[in-house]
This record gives sequence, C-alpha cells and structure tokens, in this order.
Amino acid sequence: MSSHARALLDPGFVRELEALRRRLELTVQSGSAGERASPRRGGSAEFQDHRPYAPGDDLRRVDWAAFARTGEPVVKLFRAEEDSLLRVLVDASASLGFGAPPKLEVARRVAAAIGYLGLANGQRVQVLVAREASGPSAGRGLERVGLPRRGRDALAALLRDLSEPAAHGSVDLARAVTHTVQRLARPGLLVVVSDFLDSGPVTRALTRACSGGHQVALVQVLAREEVAPTFDGDCRLVDAETHAEVELSVDAAAMDAYVARLTGLIEELRSWARKHRASYVRVTNDEPLEGVVRRFVAKAVD
Repeated sequence: MSSHARALLDPGFVRELEALRRRLELTVQSGSAGERASPRRGGSAEFQDHRPYAPGDDLRRVDWAAFARTGEPVVKLFRAEEDSLLRVLVDASASLGFGAPPKLEVARRVAAAIGYLGLANGQRVQVLVAREASGPSAGRGLERVGLPRRGRDALAALLRDLSEPAAHGSVDLARAVTHTVQRLARPGLLVVVSDFLDSGPVTRALTRACSGGHQVALVQVLAREEVAPTFDGDCRLVDAETHAEVELSVDAAAMDAYVARLTGLIEELRSWARKHRASYVRVTNDEPLEGVVRRFVAKAVD
C-alpha cells in the first residue's frame, strides 16, 4: 500500500469499507455508457449481486426465492449500461486547519473512504477542492478540479488528489457549489465535505444542485473544541480566514450564545437535508470514522 493510501486508508478501514461498499447506491445516472449497480430490470440490465434488504427498499426487488432458502430478505442488484458519477467537493479553507487532528485531515479521510466505495463499485469518482484561487479561476470558489477516475487501479491517483490540499486561505462555499454544478454536463452524486462555517447562502446553492438533478450528501466536520468549547475569561480570537481579531470576555451568556448559533447551523443543515431527501452526516475530529461511513452509506440525517 502506498504512503498516500496508508495516510488516508489503513488496512483495517479498507476491510470495513469492503463490507459496506455494496450498500452504496446512487439514484442518479449520467446517461452515458458504463457499469453500475442498478435497480432496473429488463433492457440492458443483468443480475449482479445481492445485498441485505433495508426498510424503504422496493419490494419488487426482493429475491423471494433466496428468502425462502435462507430466511433472510435480500435485494437484487443489476448491472446496467449506464454511468454514474460521484463528485466529492472538499473544503480546504483555513478554518479546516483547526483541531488536533486538524479537521482537514478528517475531511480527507472521509472523502477517501467515499471515493474508495465509488471506485470499488465501478463508478467514476472526481475530487474538487473548494478554496478561492488566483488567476483565471479567481472568484469561482474552486482551486482544483481533479480528473474523473474509475476502477480500483485509480485509487492511488485519487488519494494523491486528496493528499495535496493544505488548509489555508478562504472560500465562498456557496460559490464553489454553484460553479461545481455549472461545470458538470451530467448529474450525479455530489458530496460536500466541509465544516459549513460559512456566512454565504450555502443551502440556496445546494437547492439549485438538487433542482439540476443532482443527488446531494453533506458531511460536516467539526473539531471537538467547537462542539464543546472550554474558553473562559478574557480571550483574543483570530479568524483563520480573514485574520480579523476580536477580544471578548467569555462568560456563561457568551457560551450560551455560541452554542445557540452552532445549534442553529446544525439544524439548518439537518432541515435542508430532510426537505430535499439528502443525507447529512456530522463528524467530530476525535470520532472513529467507521461509524461515520456507515451512516453515510445508510443516507442518515444526523
């Protein structure tokens, strides 16, 4: 295993991902030629495999003969001549450098896990980095757009794409989502990995992505110190992206106000996900990632 792979996907984590990969389903196809697990019958679809039945699955896809033999309900997966695209948009702005380990390290590991699932399932996977760039790309919110990659042999290149960004600079996440969608010729699954500590109209941009036919998943990465801050007394806070400084006295009222703001942000993302049938998974930087990926695959709303 390469150094990139070992940094982002240790062997134990990969074994967990192998057990989960058949549960990852994309409900959006691009319409181009390819191979994917499809719920469709007939036409160009052919039987590929089974996976365990989950509440909400179409009962017409249950393999009743297998159920009669084993007593365990399973769903048929079919391989169709359609392509499915999985894009992972990773926020690499300076605020993702906070925490121990830094939030960006966690974001990259989550993105690597999702990318592995897609490649292992025959989907094309693309990594995009959200951060304000200079030059021709200035003002678009995207610093880097990786090549779409397919197949297990592409894993090393995908992990290199994820290993290169460092946390610095600023980002307009809403603009990054908007320009990501505008540059895409066909819809697919768009996974946004960020702390979402952004004052812009992010959910409005995400809504436009859904309106364009994209399936959307949100992964919010927060540091433990952000979820349960321990500040007390007089403090000087420095904005990681703008470098603006604020001096304040942290008392019970200030802590209550902070918690209320963070809770409001979480509830906004949660409500948006429920309304648009998207998934929303929240992770702290001290949390084992196996459970996070399981919730992502299950399309949870945390």
